[in-house]
Formats: sequence, C-alpha cells, structure tokens
Amino acid sequence: MTALADQGLLDLGPETLEYRMIGPRPDAAPTLVMLHEGLGCVGMWGDFPDKLAAATGCGVFVYSRAGYGKSSPVPLPRQITYMHEEASQSLPRLLDAIGFQRGILVGHSDGASIAAIYGGSHQDHRVRGLVLMAPHFIVEDVSVRSIAAAREAYNGADLRTRLAKYHSNVDVAFRGWNDVWLENDFRQWDISEELAYIRVPILIVQGVDDQYGTVRQIEIAQEECYCPVDVALLPGVKHNPAREATDITLQMVSDFVRRILRSHETAASAA
Repeated sequence: MTALADQGLLDLGPETLEYRMIGPRPDAAPTLVMLHEGLGCVGMWGDFPDKLAAATGCGVFVYSRAGYGKSSPVPLPRQITYMHEEASQSLPRLLDAIGFQRGILVGHSDGASIAAIYGGSHQDHRVRGLVLMAPHFIVEDVSVRSIAAAREAYNGADLRTRLAKYHSNVDVAFRGWNDVWLENDFRQWDISEELAYIRVPILIVQGVDDQYGTVRQIEIAQEECYCPVDVALLPGVKHNPAREATDITLQMVSDFVRRILRSHETAASAA
C-alpha cells in the first residue's frame, strides 16, 4: 500500500473517506483508530487525537464515515442497520487499506456502537481493546427525546449553521443520523447480544449527565460481556467526554491504552 500522508482522502472503492493520521504509521507502532459520533467527522474531534498520540506514543488514525465531513455522500434514507453495515463492510476495508497491524478502536456514541459491533462480530486479533465513549447498546427514552430536540435545533438553523462548517453536505450528515432514529422502529435496535462475543478488554467512558443515554448502557455491558469492562463515569459531563472533560478523559483513555498494549508486549516476549 501507499504510505499514508498526514491527511487526505482514502479510496475504498465504494466510498472515499476523509482522514487524518497523527504520529507513527501502522507499520511502526500500534494504531488507535477513532470512530466519531452520529454528527461527527475528522474536524469535530478537535485536537483530542493529537493529545492522544502524544500521551500514548501510538499512531492515531481519524476518519469521517461516508456521509460526513469531506467523505463521499450516502443515499438517504439510511436503514436501521447502518451501524452493522459500517462494522461489517466499511471498517474492515478501512483497517486493511491503512495497513492496520495492531491497536485499539476508540469510538464515541455511534462510533462506539460500531466498534462494539465489530468487536463482537469479528475475531480480529489485531484489535487489542475497545474504548467506548458514551456508547449506546439499546435505545432509551432519553435518547429519543434528545434526538428529537436536535431536530428542532437543526430546523431552527443554529445547529445547521454550526455543522455546515464541518460537513460538505450537512443535510445528508444530519438527516442520515436523525431521521433513522426518529422515523423507524428504532426502539427495537439492540446490540447487547454482540457484547457477549467481544474477547478484548473494554473501557467505557460516560458522563453522568449524558443526555443520550443513562447508566443502563454501562450495566448492559457489565451484564453481557465476558471480557474485562473498566468504567469511568464522569460527574458533570454530558455526551462528549473528550470535549467536556478533556484532561480526565485523556488520562483514562491513555492509561487504558498503555496498560493493554503493554500486557500484549509482555505476553509476546514471554512466548
């Protein structure tokens, strides 16, 4: 494969994805692959990926899923299976295309759910752990209420204007996320079964005041997973720990990453 530039567009055939690569490339160090939230993209992570690379010594690969940022658009309406499709089709192609050799998936919200689905449906020995920030494994009433409120904010133009700074086709980005939750029988969406098949350690980082999910999401992971599940429940934080509590989130994630990767290195040297 061609060496990854610091940023650009990754041609995966069916889709072209915007990306940034910070730090060492996958052939030189473990890689943290970051999967954004339902309205996120490369740019909306801010400098958190850069801080994570500096704190861990890992390479950090950040990308915008199709329909977001500067990536290729997607046809609407999306189906309620869109996160499963990301985990079964797009993410495997991406990992192979960047030459991913070993590392951890770091997901936020929708991205956390996609990472969990991937971890539970692919026995990918390159993936050593999962960091799930504000994940959702089931749909709660609070989730639907907040998504409905987001639609009102978008129709009122303020949210649309802010999102348009990051997304080339802002209506596709917003409606591809919002409509699928509000206009389908999304309450039947449930990925708790996949959790039982994850075979790597998990860190869940969630705000106590998360407006999109309650601690029930954490309880489900603790009930269903057979793998170790570490939890960082952050008081005074809503749905975006990386933005709202950057320092403590960075510390929690970095400590987990270093511990998981170090344990693999120790096991490999012992063998």
